[in-house]
Parts: sequence; C-alpha cells; structure tokens
Amino acid sequence: MKLEHMTWYQVDTRIDAGAAVLLPVGSTEQHGPMGRIGTDTICAQAVADAAADLCDAIVAPALAYTPAPFNTGFPGTVSVSTPTFQAMAQEVIDGLLAQGFSGVFVVNGHGANVEPLTRVAETLPAGQLHIRSWWEPEAVNTMRKELYGEWEGMHATPSEIAITQSLLGALPPNQAAEPPEPLCADYLRDHSGDRHGPPNEHRAQFPDGRVGSHSALARPEHGAALLAAAAQAIAKEFTAFQGR
Repeated sequence: MKLEHMTWYQVDTRIDAGAAVLLPVGSTEQHGPMGRIGTDTICAQAVADAAADLCDAIVAPALAYTPAPFNTGFPGTVSVSTPTFQAMAQEVIDGLLAQGFSGVFVVNGHGANVEPLTRVAETLPAGQLHIRSWWEPEAVNTMRKELYGEWEGMHATPSEIAITQSLLGALPPNQAAEPPEPLCADYLRDHSGDRHGPPNEHRAQFPDGRVGSHSALARPEHGAALLAAAAQAIAKEFTAFQGR
C-alpha cells in the first residue's frame, strides 16, 4: 500500500502493530537511446510496490532526484549534489522513523545513491535503515547473467530497460540496435558505484549514453520475470527486517 494513499488513521494502526516502511530511491538521468529518463526510479518503485503486495507492506513516496553529475551532458538528466541528496535522504528517513515506523528499508535503483545512503545509516541506531539495490538478490543476479551475460554492462542495462518495457512498453532501439564497446574488468572495478568522470568526458567516451550495456537485448517478458524475482526477494528480506 502506498503511504500517500492512506489516511493517518490507517498509518497509526500499522505503526502501532510495528510496521516498517519501504522507501524507493532512484534517479532522473539519461538511460541511452531506448531507456527512459526515469528508469532507475521506475524500477525501484515497481519492485517496492510488487514486494509490498506480497508482504502487505507500506511504500513511502520515492526519492527521484539524486546524484548523477556524470550524465548531465545528456538532455533530461537532473542531478543534485551528493551532500544535498544525503541531507534530503537523512531528513526523509529521520522523519519516517520519528513518525514511529520500526525501520526504513530502501529499495535502491541507482549506484551513486549507495555511498550517501550508507553514511545516513551510520548516523542511526544499528538496524534501523536497510539498503538493498533491486538487482542484488542472488536470484535476480543469476537471471541477469543468464539473459545478458557480459552485455548487461553498467548503465542503461538491458535488465532495467526490460523492467520498464514490461510496465510501459518498448521504445524504438535507435542507436542501441548496435552493441556498444564492451567494458574491460578494470573499468568495471574502477567505476563501480557510478564513479564516472566529468560530464563532457563521460559523454565523449560513451556518446549514446550506454556504458557497456546492450540495451536492445531487453524484452518485456524478461522485465516481468526480473520484476517478479526482485519483488519476491525484497519481500522476503523486508519481512525479516520488519520482524527483527
């Protein structure tokens, strides 16, 4: 159930029963020639909503403006600074906890969010904030590897594009019809967590916005399967988190 669709009477009853809350966190940034600007938020929101349906959880409104400075060379990207995002996330999470929720479970959809969210967790009592990117559960990662192998890449991945396709339909592939330059192991290691360079350099290196990801391999049926697997895993983790 979405928090914004509830009355305070309903929320009060759930808090009295010990409810924790799911918080989707995404981004507003380009996702290549066939990926929607809101891909990260769409995926995080969809996984959180589907997980909530499975475990009768509450989903807070998503945080959609997050750090993506490396992508600001592409139209449509709106990036906020890491300190600004961290401060905003801190206030939202503190606010949810102050209302009486037993904990906040972040469903993350954007790599650059993890470090500032981890710093927020360090300010709180142990166990009150749990951070999980939707692609991290073993079942989801296995499916991504089976479907796309090395072509999953790092950004505008076929797995995230597939989830948006399953929800909103497929867009024309445009330049994504051709495979991108593959990434070497050193690049994957050095740039994990979206540690990319300045926007002009980043666009020059990856002119169509993909980072080693063959987005055109995405299929709506893949997205439906990935979404189901992620929702099941997150629902299981959330249930354990809420009952701790």
